[in-house]
Amino acid sequence: MRTKIKNTVTAPFTSLGLPMLALAWVSIAWGTTWLASKEGVKHMPALQLAAIRQFLGGALYVGFFLVKKTTWPKGKQWKSILILSMLNFALSNGLSTWGVKFIPSGLGAIIGAMVPIWIAMISFFNGERITRLAVFGITIAFAGVCVIFYEHLADFIRPDFQFGIVLSVAATITWAFGTLYTKKKAASFNPYFSLGLQMLISSVCLFAFTGATGTNIPLTQIPAASWWAIAYLVGVGSVLTFIAFIYALQHLPTELSSVYAYINPIVAVLLGAFLFDEILTAAIIIGGTVTLTGLYIINFAMQRQRKRILIKN
Repeated sequence: MRTKIKNTVTAPFTSLGLPMLALAWVSIAWGTTWLASKEGVKHMPALQLAAIRQFLGGALYVGFFLVKKTTWPKGKQWKSILILSMLNFALSNGLSTWGVKFIPSGLGAIIGAMVPIWIAMISFFNGERITRLAVFGITIAFAGVCVIFYEHLADFIRPDFQFGIVLSVAATITWAFGTLYTKKKAASFNPYFSLGLQMLISSVCLFAFTGATGTNIPLTQIPAASWWAIAYLVGVGSVLTFIAFIYALQHLPTELSSVYAYINPIVAVLLGAFLFDEILTAAIIIGGTVTLTGLYIINFAMQRQRKRILIKN
């Protein structure tokens, strides 16, 4: 009887409560990682920071599964892991980390949320039909971006600001390709182990690049502030939040689990203004709200279209 009562009480919490807590954690924690990256790259090369972060995070994942004697990926699974390690980590994470060296962390987070626009555009060029609602969402999101950048017109004169924008936008495009590739080539392999392998592989690529180009510094010259930022990015950003993210994806509807993408920029903008004195103007607040609304409409329209296709088939 006691077991039955316990199961009755805990079952709803386990089925919905824990996934919702995981989603709430992802929504807030990944917003804070933009600030940690901003703090870290103040004192060291950005790609080196990304390489160290991914190496340590990947080593923790892979080390855990080695101890557990988990089966290694086989055959075509390695192809997917290699491609995703380049798209999601070496390029997307590396470029976004590099980008916030030149632009405010809040602005980087807002640009980072623009992935649905690129997914819609890539899908269109792949022959998929874009609904009117999705086009409407793209228009709204673009209008919001124009409002945000209106405050930064003077900054566009600076080459470093322009470079930061290019890096940040490129990061969102590679993440969009990675997202579409994951949906198309999702392998039946442990997602956490795969994540660790992707991080390790991407860190090797980034270490090789920074070493070949001479864009790194000796580890002994990295100040404590950057090491603390790296520790936060590894522990919170790469390990705890990715575990929560995958758990939320596995237990919540896609429409609900994607909410984090709209909360992350809000957290980053507000904390950036509070901790780094980044300017929080009416244009950023209004433009950011309009942009996120447009992105939500795009995401909603594409998911509804996929459901209709599945029902017809």
